[in-house]
Amino acid sequence: MTQAAKPPHCKSGGPQPQPLWRELLRNALHAALLCLAVGLLLAAPRQWRHLGLELSYSFAIGMQCWIFIDGGRALIAKLLQRRHPDDPRYAGGWPGTPWMAVCVLLGSILGFSLGLPLGDLLTGRRSVYWWEASWGTAAGTALLTLVVASLTTGYFYIRGRMHAAQAEAEQAARVAAQTQLRLLEAQLEPHMLFNTLANLRVLIGIDPARAQTMLDQLIAFLRATLNASRQGSHSLQDEFARIADYLQLMQVRMGQRLQTELHLAPALQALQVPPLLLQPLVENAIKHGLEPKIEGGRLTLKASIEGEQLLLQVSDTGIGLAAAASGASTEGTRFGLTQVRDRLQTRYGSRAYLDLAPGPDGSGCQASVYLPLSETQAPATP
Repeated sequence: MTQAAKPPHCKSGGPQPQPLWRELLRNALHAALLCLAVGLLLAAPRQWRHLGLELSYSFAIGMQCWIFIDGGRALIAKLLQRRHPDDPRYAGGWPGTPWMAVCVLLGSILGFSLGLPLGDLLTGRRSVYWWEASWGTAAGTALLTLVVASLTTGYFYIRGRMHAAQAEAEQAARVAAQTQLRLLEAQLEPHMLFNTLANLRVLIGIDPARAQTMLDQLIAFLRATLNASRQGSHSLQDEFARIADYLQLMQVRMGQRLQTELHLAPALQALQVPPLLLQPLVENAIKHGLEPKIEGGRLTLKASIEGEQLLLQVSDTGIGLAAAASGASTEGTRFGLTQVRDRLQTRYGSRAYLDLAPGPDGSGCQASVYLPLSETQAPATP
């Protein structure tokens, strides 16, 4: 009547075993529930007339068996871990099948031998102990106790293996997702840098003085932006600040052809978002929406709350989706949109998505990013 130890974990880097005291406490709770079930099962045929009696003996014997079996398991695993510190099996609290068989055998005998007198003490009865009974009766009682303890230990061992395998699979999935996210973010930096340098190259041949101003702003912009890209997340205020820096850089090149509006309520400034999430959308809006339009237009960046989601919108009054799709300006647009969608999928799964639609007035384009509001809360300060 005991729960087996959690099976051995895989190599370092997998889920770490929980503290021993917490594992033993959890095992004790499971053992107590099992004793309760056994007591109820034994009392049911007698219409609950001896419920207290059956529960007393069930808990007295069952918990004694748990103490010796699970306590012995934990003690042997701890000693083996000291002798073999690099063996992950013992770090998981499992001493191996041979040692576990010894724990079950001795624990069952000791648990029954000490539990039966304890039950007598609780009930005021006098039982016939197996050393006082006939060999057949003693052997049958010992065998029954051993079978119940073995089956229970085996059940919890298999259950522990399943939980451990699930934990390892979840850990592997998290590591894979984090690796994929880092790769996506690493792709973003050179793409952003190449686009900005291409803009600078064009301006050098047209207006060297403005190109010098743009180069100065480019250095400051890249320093702040590349530092931000190394973080897992930053505040929405920082995201808007980096976009504002980029738009100032683009205004050096486009002049009055580029008008901008940024709307961020103070209550939303501390919300956490992936760094440079909106950068590809702003680049697309300028390169494929506003620049092909002779008179230019306006780019608007807005954050708001919509139900349980944070809504980030990049709108432009450029040539629009239909015109961009039919012209040569579509070259390179898929990277930005795919990059944003992949980052959202990797980090948030189906809880976040990107939507493209015509602008609010029917012209231009509006990119809307929906993030789960519950996952954008700022971490608590210590």
